[in-house]
Amino acid sequence: MTATFDPSFPSTSSSLSPTSPASPASSPTTAAPAQRQWLARLGADYRLERGRCVVSHEHDGPLRLLKSLYPEGDAICHSVLVHPPSGLVGGDTLDIAVTVGEGAHALVTTPGATRFYRSPDGAPATQRVRATLGEGARLEWLPLEAIAYPGCEAVNEARFTLAPTAELLAWDITALGLPGAGQPFSSGRFLQHLEIPGVWLERGRLDAVDALLMDGELGLAGQRCLGTLVFASGAALDRDRRERALDAVRALIDADPLRASAGATAAQDGVLVVRVLGPVVEPVALLLRRCWAAWRHALWDLDGTTPRLWAM
Repeated sequence: MTATFDPSFPSTSSSLSPTSPASPASSPTTAAPAQRQWLARLGADYRLERGRCVVSHEHDGPLRLLKSLYPEGDAICHSVLVHPPSGLVGGDTLDIAVTVGEGAHALVTTPGATRFYRSPDGAPATQRVRATLGEGARLEWLPLEAIAYPGCEAVNEARFTLAPTAELLAWDITALGLPGAGQPFSSGRFLQHLEIPGVWLERGRLDAVDALLMDGELGLAGQRCLGTLVFASGAALDRDRRERALDAVRALIDADPLRASAGATAAQDGVLVVRVLGPVVEPVALLLRRCWAAWRHALWDLDGTTPRLWAM
């Protein structure tokens, strides 16, 4: 079915029938009903039609794409991905599939953080993103941060498959706990998987009780927010183009307060990476936004036109 956004979509109960075990007949010894579980899917297909990037999409469950926006003109479609419940608990699954057709350019962001709440029964909450880019396609995958609440069991996966002439700009920002709200990441696990099949893979489990990882100098060194910005091409980058892009972000990093815990490198001939560690989300996100804008200019000769949503 073709999706349309319904602003009245409820965040706790719906006729969309979340998956949950049938409740037994009540009795003095019956346990409390299991937490209801959401299984939500969204598919989005971007294509270039007569010089305009358009999108068609379908959904099942609480995932939506808001109205397409064109602040840079018809060639680049800005989309906002919305999950009305705004968070996941144990057993919930979000499954997102994106296709960007030949010559199309899409930018996708979110209006708020993806929150992985406590999983009292140990079942994982899962978000899976799969994107396929055709020849000459460009995708900017720029969701706001993922927050791992204390006690969560979370899986956050993203896979991007690129045609030889396709290019990707994507970031991932993960906040462990909410230290400012008195909720440190004292328990729980967060599995992060970021992959360009056959080209590049990062997979790691952040375990709150792993003191060496969480606080060691060769781990997170006590920082609780980590960010990664990736530029990837389906083929090897020209050396001059690659070095120009790295020089642009290294200059920004050198001038940033987080310079001691940030860096940029060419992970492979077709993959550039910026990494940042910080105490909280805001300074990490700010540096990554600056680096994203610098790479947009250096690699695509485009201005860093920020989505309108970020200014709200």
